[in-house]
Amino acid sequence: MVTTDDAELTAALEAETIAVVGCSATPGKAAHGVPKYLQEHGYRIVPVNPTTDEVLGEPAYDSLSDVEETVDLVDVFRPSAEVSSIVDETLDREDVDTVWLQLGIRDGEAGERVTDSGRRFIHDKCLKVEHQRLA
Repeated sequence: MVTTDDAELTAALEAETIAVVGCSATPGKAAHGVPKYLQEHGYRIVPVNPTTDEVLGEPAYDSLSDVEETVDLVDVFRPSAEVSSIVDETLDREDVDTVWLQLGIRDGEAGERVTDSGRRFIHDKCLKVEHQRLA
């Protein structure tokens, strides 16, 4: 079941470390601006982007599977068609509590797998907008 109520969204925002899959090194893109905003508001950002070595002063990883540090929330800036494989990588980890798909990104089947594993699944919502609204 997709997380929609404010109490659950607020609980998701209590994350400390956010892996941003599709994090962009290009200013002006949402996949750059949203993680930058989150970093400026105290979150530790772990960029996942195989096309760059660094984003926002942090080393970028080629895939979520390559991230060795603890991750609380996975924020996805990739097309809906890629969500299933990202969820596969997420479900292989024991540390992630929440999978968050940005505006316009959906995958109901992947969402069911996330919630069946006992984790939060949020889709088609902007993490920055929800942080501004609820924090």
